[in-house]
Amino acid sequence: MKTIEKALMHGLFVHLHHNIDKVIDFRGFQELNRQVGKVWPGVLEIGPEKNDDAAVFQIPGMEGLVVAKMESHCSPCVPRPYDAAATGAGGAMRDVVAMGAQPVFLLDFIGTRPLEQEVIVGPCGFSGHCECGNCKVMTSQERLNIMVKGLRDMCEVMEVFIVGGGFSTSFSDIVPAVVVTVIGKLITEKPLTKPAKKAGDKIIIIGVTGNDGNDTLYRAGLVKEMRPAVALFNEEKIAQEAALAAFGTGKVRACSDLGAAGIGAAVCESARYGGLGARVDLSRVPVSVMGITPQEILICETQARYLIQIPEESVEEVLKAVRSKTDNVSVIGEVTSGDKGIFEYNGEVIAEIPNKPSKAILEALQNEQ
Repeated sequence: MKTIEKALMHGLFVHLHHNIDKVIDFRGFQELNRQVGKVWPGVLEIGPEKNDDAAVFQIPGMEGLVVAKMESHCSPCVPRPYDAAATGAGGAMRDVVAMGAQPVFLLDFIGTRPLEQEVIVGPCGFSGHCECGNCKVMTSQERLNIMVKGLRDMCEVMEVFIVGGGFSTSFSDIVPAVVVTVIGKLITEKPLTKPAKKAGDKIIIIGVTGNDGNDTLYRAGLVKEMRPAVALFNEEKIAQEAALAAFGTGKVRACSDLGAAGIGAAVCESARYGGLGARVDLSRVPVSVMGITPQEILICETQARYLIQIPEESVEEVLKAVRSKTDNVSVIGEVTSGDKGIFEYNGEVIAEIPNKPSKAILEALQNEQ
């Protein structure tokens, strides 16, 4: 098994970001929601047990469906508080869009050390003292101002209201808390749920891939330097508009935000949840960095990107709609009738990820944490 396959499978089947149900009892939530559903029948369309990109529900007495997502970007705020706060907001907005909705409102919570305490911002921030010479020492208040500016700047570009939130200075840890909730209105006929729908559907990427957001590669020892995802503002707005234009054709069957573990995770989860497979040609992915490796294209978490799945006969119509907003779009693969995600680059297989790894593989991945 290749190191890149181990890294991606660890993210998909072991890392708690993709396996929340291992620590949170969704059955308890389901029972609660069934009880509440007797009071408000039919209002919960997609709840937490679906493990989709965002929740979908109806507010009683109002027309249409609401989409909401909560996301944290805490650890990245240690080396890069501005980008981390902005990408936290942008990522939650993309999750809302991925369900077929237009983001409208954002609430945020920030928790940090007492405002007068000093903090280290930069690559050495986690160790508590700088050895690289590139970090900055500032007060917790100054770092707070940077994080707030990142949130505000992203919302300004994306034309999203900041309507409330929370704040605390009782945190003692090196890592501050940055949590956002984005709420939007569904604009598609029905939610664009994550599972792949039909073998033969084409997989299209919107946006450009770089080598930032390489956390999964770094943890696997495949790169020497961790590069947190860089906030992309105008690109984020353009990608959203392109995705909404694609939705306007009525041909999109599934959509995914390219968050944690990037293309690899989005493709594999969609295929697995749909009981299907996928084949992707990574050499067809638009990139922004010369010399980027296939492994980086596969897993990096560059912002401002979406994957959509459409019927083969609708490719030209959807591409035309997307290109009315951006030229950064490409057909990179298709859904298959298999049981694994296969990723190639210039004819060479880079990774094969089974939908159901063997017990021995899962135990090995667990032991390598």
